[in-house]
Amino acid sequence: MVPLHWCLLWLLLPLSSRTQKLPTRDEELFQMQIRDKAFFHDSSVIPDGAEISSYLFRDTPKRYFFMVEEDNTPLSVTVTPCDAPLEWKLGLQELPEEASGEGSGDPEPLEQQKQQIINEEGTELFSYKGNDVECFISSSSPSGLYQLELLSTEKDTHFKVYATTTPESDQPYPELPYDPRVDVTSLGRTTVTLAWKPSPTASLLKQPIQYCVVINKEHNFKSLCAVEAKLSADDAFMMAPKPGLDFSPFDFAHFGFPSDNSGKERSFLTKPSPKLGRHVYSRPKVDIQKICIGNKNIFTVSDLKPDTQYYFDVFVANSNSNMSTAYVGTFARTKEEAKQKTVELKDGKVTDVFVKRKGAKFLRFAPVSSHQKVTFFIHSCLDAVQIQVRRDGKLLLSQNVEGIRQLQLRGKPKAKYLIRLKGNKKGASMLKILATTRPGKQSFPSLPEDTRIKAFDKLRTCSSATVAWLGTQERNKFCIYKKEVDENYNEDQKRREQNQCLGPDIRKKSEKVLCKYFHSQNLQKAVTTETIKGLQPGKSYLLDVYVIGPGGHSVKYQSKVVKTRKFC
Repeated sequence: MVPLHWCLLWLLLPLSSRTQKLPTRDEELFQMQIRDKAFFHDSSVIPDGAEISSYLFRDTPKRYFFMVEEDNTPLSVTVTPCDAPLEWKLGLQELPEEASGEGSGDPEPLEQQKQQIINEEGTELFSYKGNDVECFISSSSPSGLYQLELLSTEKDTHFKVYATTTPESDQPYPELPYDPRVDVTSLGRTTVTLAWKPSPTASLLKQPIQYCVVINKEHNFKSLCAVEAKLSADDAFMMAPKPGLDFSPFDFAHFGFPSDNSGKERSFLTKPSPKLGRHVYSRPKVDIQKICIGNKNIFTVSDLKPDTQYYFDVFVANSNSNMSTAYVGTFARTKEEAKQKTVELKDGKVTDVFVKRKGAKFLRFAPVSSHQKVTFFIHSCLDAVQIQVRRDGKLLLSQNVEGIRQLQLRGKPKAKYLIRLKGNKKGASMLKILATTRPGKQSFPSLPEDTRIKAFDKLRTCSSATVAWLGTQERNKFCIYKKEVDENYNEDQKRREQNQCLGPDIRKKSEKVLCKYFHSQNLQKAVTTETIKGLQPGKSYLLDVYVIGPGGHSVKYQSKVVKTRKFC
């Protein structure tokens, strides 16, 4: 067996006779090639049966060589462009019959032999220009030195090359089905469902595969290599040095090309070596998503933007070799957001509004008469909600509202007001809103800052509980209700009943304790207490206090759970 280094020396040293064999596919040698990929990183020799990754400087051609030992040998060469279109051609260089050396057997000078191989005119077998994954296949190729020349005229880029003399047994790239298209089976405002036919590689060849789905807004991709090149684009990247500088092949991993050790190289990127003269530039973040989903051949993409065109690609990858094949991608525009119906507000009338989680509602208020002021009363029944008010298109205010809030704005003749209510991330929101040009007309009751109900533990008995709550300077009607609950009643259950907009009209008559009017000009004395009697020993009760305003609108205080004593 000829050692591997003879493959490289052949390009530089003469061949003494035609009978000297060129290295070709040998399993032991092949496995060594695979393990020692770094050996081929900057080599001009393509190993048989292994995919290599390499780089190209713009407008600087690069040549690779591949040796076929015997005539009538099958040959397959596949080139995968990454990030930029390539021009490449494959030629055949006939092997010299014997070295010259004037018949003495002495080797020719090194440079002369090297030049002889380069200058000798070969036969062009195939050429291609573009960014598709292209392949040259021949079932019966003559022996000789095959030369692959590549050129990128757009920018510095990288690519992959795979060459083999045993294409039938290798089958490195997963196969596509007879219909390789990706279909859109369902389309929504924020979701798209994709489906494709399974690859025969898993079912027929029993090889492990996985599918990767790629989503972006720019274009379809021809290879997974191109996707990874796009994903590897960082906010700060280095421009590659000009050819001819003295640098290690290791550094090429930092010039925008993918690498196996991203963590270390990212830290290297932040501290470029000054002697290499690299410059740091800013690059916008890439809006692209890659999701690998195993061997499923249907997938729903979610969290998309409405009325937006997206491009979808599916790649099937061999889980062992990580080599992949692209399906024929597709594109689709998500549906438009449903147009919001604008609710008309009537002067002085309370309107109920429901807002979906993360949703929005629009309301319009157009006073029929001239006015000096406009007052909005907003009651957020559950969690906080964001409100924006525009007058004739101009934004007047934007803030979060929790509980009851009064907003007063300066009026303007014939003005029209647009109110936008936006729900929060926790859940749906319920509101009551009133707009009026007559500020004296108050339908909402005034509330203290603290709407909690306080229970006095020392006054708790087996049949009663004493509670207190705060009031305001305005005279309001307060009603208190009780409901027996089990011992497992917790904060989550209590929270579900915290809709402050639900009035006492939905409660059972048996739950009502009493109603009374209460107010105090001195806020420090605006406190009332009440003792609830007729309770059972050792039982838990949910207590609610409702305050009812002059317009009949009610607001519920925060619920309180009390438990009577078991033994007295």
